[in-house]
Amino acid sequence: MVQFRVSAAHSERRQRQAAAALERAGAVPGDRVAIAASNHPDVIAVALGGLRAGVIPVMVNEALLAHERQVILDDCRPVVSLIGLSEVVAFVDSTIDQLAPDLGPTPLARPMHYTSGTTGRPKGVWSGVLGEAGGAQLLAEETEMWGFSEEDVNLVCSPLYHSAPLRFAMSTLAAGGDVVVLDKFSPESASLAIAEHQPTVAFMAPAHLQRLLSNPAGPPDFGSFRLLAHAGAPCPAPLKEQVLDCFPPGSVWEFYGATEGQFTACSTADFLSHRGSVGKARPRRQLRVDPDNGEIWCTVPPYARFEYFGDATKTAAAWRADEFTVFDLGRLDGEGYLYLDGRRDDLIISGGVNVYPLELEIAIAALAGVQEAAVFGVDDEHWGQRVCAAVVAVPGVEGAQVTVSALRAHIELVLAPYKRPKDIMMVAEIPHTPTGKVRRSTLAADLGVS
Repeated sequence: MVQFRVSAAHSERRQRQAAAALERAGAVPGDRVAIAASNHPDVIAVALGGLRAGVIPVMVNEALLAHERQVILDDCRPVVSLIGLSEVVAFVDSTIDQLAPDLGPTPLARPMHYTSGTTGRPKGVWSGVLGEAGGAQLLAEETEMWGFSEEDVNLVCSPLYHSAPLRFAMSTLAAGGDVVVLDKFSPESASLAIAEHQPTVAFMAPAHLQRLLSNPAGPPDFGSFRLLAHAGAPCPAPLKEQVLDCFPPGSVWEFYGATEGQFTACSTADFLSHRGSVGKARPRRQLRVDPDNGEIWCTVPPYARFEYFGDATKTAAAWRADEFTVFDLGRLDGEGYLYLDGRRDDLIISGGVNVYPLELEIAIAALAGVQEAAVFGVDDEHWGQRVCAAVVAVPGVEGAQVTVSALRAHIELVLAPYKRPKDIMMVAEIPHTPTGKVRRSTLAADLGVS
């Protein structure tokens, strides 16, 4: 286990060094810096130092294989690419005696994250440069929503290439608090960090909470927490009840959002009075459910707008005037509480990480002898969902060479570990709807998979 604690003052200096290094590399407002590294305070320093200079960090999953990562780099065209933690630290150290003097007091943009969705190809969520007013409003919303202050100690359990842990860490530092960063989550490392650092704030996915609370050594003492925020996947009711029992009264919050933006927040009191809900619209937002198809739409302020980088068609599909959707389905009750009826079926959330079936299906179909592949999620007590693949081989001698072992060997060459199906089954055919589509939401039941 490796853990790092960084104060706002120390991070401020590292942010200024990072901004100076970006300036020396020729980066100007609107340019991108790509970061693919394990968790470390300097990852936050480059991201936040860049944002305060108007340079947008592109947060890349370090687990991606080189060719997967290159697709993102080719799309976002960064001025600087920092691949691996050693490159990140060396980049900040390169200006150890040189500090950027003109950093803005707040981020001037949102970090850029990539999502795949229905296309099977990653697309960047891009907010552009907001300017000082928009950046100040963006930070103020987070600070007011979660009450960040100089008294806070924020425990970072999730990878910083995810939007929520990075956002919580940056907001804590901006408020003058400390951040404790785990290089990698485990129940043991998180328990030790909680005992040693007495954090007041943390964001966790349900998979983290499940592992932490089911640790054979027993859960740690959560008495120091004023805020435990969870999101990233549905939280099973038994786990939620256990979390409420273990954390201080009123400290547990849930929120619903996506890479593209935030929708709701749900306090402990909201959950207890509206079980099954993910809460009401966050401040400065309005929710609407399309009566025709059940899609959830969210109206946002100007500083929360986004586009899909370089893709006007997909951007237009996601927006209607000042409201957007990520095509999740839900319903609103008379008090404005949102209930999710289903995440879009082009998304599997396993261990709090998004996995996009079409990307996997395209990769599997590239193996000679594969006629068709369908990837879907199955409920899993440990991961929330586990990734499964059903594969149909081309009839005949050539198709007979397609085996589960051959598929696994092929997949290891083309997909990062977190995307690889845990279960692969060879089937005679994959069920289709009358219009010829694969309905992934019912595929497990259609194939008799439990």
